Amino acid sequence: MEMSSANMDVPVSVEIDGDLDMDSAVIVALGCNDKGAWSDCQEALEAALARFRCEGIDVLARSSWWRSTAWPDDTDPDFVNGVVLVRTELDPHALMAALARIEEAFGRARGRPNAPRTLDLDLVAYGRRTGEADGLILPHPRALERRFVMGPLAEIAADWTDPLSGGRAGDIVSATSVGNDAHPLG
Repeated sequence: MEMSSANMDVPVSVEIDGDLDMDSAVIVALGCNDKGAWSDCQEALEAALARFRCEGIDVLARSSWWRSTAWPDDTDPDFVNGVVLVRTELDPHALMAALARIEEAFGRARGRPNAPRTLDLDLVAYGRRTGEADGLILPHPRALERRFVMGPLAEIAADWTDPLSGGRAGDIVSATSVGNDAHPLG
């Protein structure tokens, strides 16, 4: 299914007052398994979240940090992951560009697939948008497979429903096939 660019340009607003509107939820996943210049991955992820506002991205809700074995190479350092619900006036492509700028500022080098990284920011969902436009696929095509995404998402928005499958985050987490050792850090 192809998204029209007009559909991709309409801003989504998630209201923080009262209940979050899960039909309008903009969801970003964060990950790190190379601390780079930081003391540890948690500190790097906290610093990345602090940069969101500079890019016009307001964090409305956030999960705890989760740890999981690196995949597919379990000899790489463990990952620390989390999920945030955000509000932004940026359209999906502009949001992806902002996330890429944050990754770059944190020393993200794109080499071999699944290599250790100082920061990995993925747009999981942008409201109820579905399909592909200019290389951007929504919702994220592999998010439902990943416990290190669905676990943190279920923690903060168990009732969020995937716009394609109709599955709830709180239920999807038990059907994940990647990163099943993922668990919240204490």
